[in-house]
Amino acid sequence: MIVCGVDEAGRGPIIGPLVICGLCADEDEIKNLNVKDSKLLSPKRREYLFDKIISIAKKYVIKIIPPEKLDEMMKEMTINEIEEIYFAEVIDDLRPEIVIVDAVDVDEKRFEDNLKKRLKFETKIISKHKADRDYPIVSAASIIAKVTRDREIEKIKKEIGDFGSGYPADPRTMNFLMEYYKNNGSLPKYVRKTWKTVRKILNSKSNLDRY
Repeated sequence: MIVCGVDEAGRGPIIGPLVICGLCADEDEIKNLNVKDSKLLSPKRREYLFDKIISIAKKYVIKIIPPEKLDEMMKEMTINEIEEIYFAEVIDDLRPEIVIVDAVDVDEKRFEDNLKKRLKFETKIISKHKADRDYPIVSAASIIAKVTRDREIEKIKKEIGDFGSGYPADPRTMNFLMEYYKNNGSLPKYVRKTWKTVRKILNSKSNLDRY
């Protein structure tokens, strides 16, 4: 049986893109790979599974949304609404009869309903929290999204230096941004400037003393 799943990687970081992947494959073939939620796998294991998953996928779609696009959209909408738009685009591209999505909204049904409003065709949507843990096809999509984002992050690091994980809770990331701002008077183009933590840095150099 062919099943389809959609998941994302990079919702919370302040550096790098948001990546959304939709993937359709034979359910048994995906289960045979023993996939898991990408967050539970080592980078090496994710890279290994990436190639395996791509080789058996019937169809897949990857959307990479750069920080500057996120910043532009965040002026008028929430991160949930942004993800709804791109999840819907992915589902429209896949055209599945049934699709399982990892719900980004605290209300699973609301996320399902909002997606249906944005679609250009009718389909059955299964919207669940922890879908990347409970549904192998969504686990597979999460792996593709995570590896794609990791590869994008490595490209950025080669250009601007090692900034750690890119998450606001990572001291290495915040120290990197503080030093970069002190030395350049601005932040790299790969930074999500509308994120609250980053705005504190941009609003005043004196805010650097708070970190």
